[in-house]
Amino acid sequence: MLLPSMIRFRPAFLAFLAAVFGGAVLAPAQETPLALIGAQLICVSGETHEEGVLVVHRGKIIIVGPRGTALPAGATTRDVRGQIIMPGLVDTHSHIGSPAGGDQSAPIQPDTRVLDAVDVRDASIQKAQAGGLTTANIMPGSGHLISGQTLYVKLRDGNTIDDLLITDKAGRVAGGLKMANGTNSRKDPPFPGTRAKSAALVREKFIAAREYREKIVRAKGDVDKLPPRDLALEILVEVLERQRVVHHHTHRHDDILTVLRLQKEFGFRVVLHHVSDAWKVSEEIAAANVPCSIILLDSPGGKLEARDVDWKNGVALEKAGVPVGFHTDDPVTDSRLFLRSAAFAVRAGMSRAGALRALTLTGAEMLDLQARIGSLEVGKDADFILLSGDPFSVYTHVLETYVDGVKVFDREKEKDRRWSTGGYGAGNPRAAHLCCFGTWEEAR
Repeated sequence: MLLPSMIRFRPAFLAFLAAVFGGAVLAPAQETPLALIGAQLICVSGETHEEGVLVVHRGKIIIVGPRGTALPAGATTRDVRGQIIMPGLVDTHSHIGSPAGGDQSAPIQPDTRVLDAVDVRDASIQKAQAGGLTTANIMPGSGHLISGQTLYVKLRDGNTIDDLLITDKAGRVAGGLKMANGTNSRKDPPFPGTRAKSAALVREKFIAAREYREKIVRAKGDVDKLPPRDLALEILVEVLERQRVVHHHTHRHDDILTVLRLQKEFGFRVVLHHVSDAWKVSEEIAAANVPCSIILLDSPGGKLEARDVDWKNGVALEKAGVPVGFHTDDPVTDSRLFLRSAAFAVRAGMSRAGALRALTLTGAEMLDLQARIGSLEVGKDADFILLSGDPFSVYTHVLETYVDGVKVFDREKEKDRRWSTGGYGAGNPRAAHLCCFGTWEEAR
């Protein structure tokens, strides 16, 4: 339900978004049905078909079944025996596209939007496609208590950010709100110097948002009685109304509990990110019914508050009943190696099914996109990947990546393989341009 603030401030803007972005969210899709036959289908939400049939048409999945399933008339068929097909990977926390949110003027800046700061021509977008990622939550950094609005995107080949956007039925751009606590946001004034002051500043801002909302409600649509528009408080009202999810960077066990305390006090929806010490407080997280997006590193180091990060985080949370997703935090870990995160978790004891779900459907749920992506189901977006072998094998390669039924990565093509294997220019679009003596479009 839209608040009076939204009624007053946003109708023209929403209409504009619907007009501008409504067509952008639908990538050009094949007019002839495409049937992939013979691969193992890991559907995530249902049974695995050892020799399956996947048919996609106009950006949607129209058939999922075992070999021998009837095909639509005129379908183009491909024999992909020996390969594995699974849903496109969902990265719940990424910094691809070189985004930036708040600056150093204040520790709380919910009015900043990553939408205004993503470079869709950055090499990291293509590298993410090469890793099998089809959807990402692009975040501002963690150097603020609130650093800005995140952006949920489909990793299509786009000319502008508009081509990657995910919008809801009202035409609003989909995204959450990035918050953080612990070490990163503690600096010299105006930033807080202690953990306690950090929490106090957040409380003050949410209380101000409550009061702002109450003034709007009391005005009952009377323009003369409405408070002046406040972009920062407006976003926090969306959080209080549970229209926007908080994606909260946190590491240490006491910082995790502080987030749960704030969540209970103000009633917002939250996903805990990183949670290095989650294995120490998994029961408390489960009791709060809060999901966790975790990162798994193959080498120690980094900040002191993350010293106890452990591969057993996934299994500890899974056993406690906490929904678990994975993220790359790219460039902290490379998007091309996202499957490896789940492999580490399985090696530490997490169930195979839970790890596969964490890469896909659970991540989709954290972004409120589970009705569209995250599993191979009829009616969902045709976001999927073809693998050369088992998803958790170190020898497996992502062969092809599809978004809305459109192939955005093909390892057989030299220009795409460059993004997958690295080498000269793989991380630098200008270097790739120079090494290939072609245009930017050819380089990608």
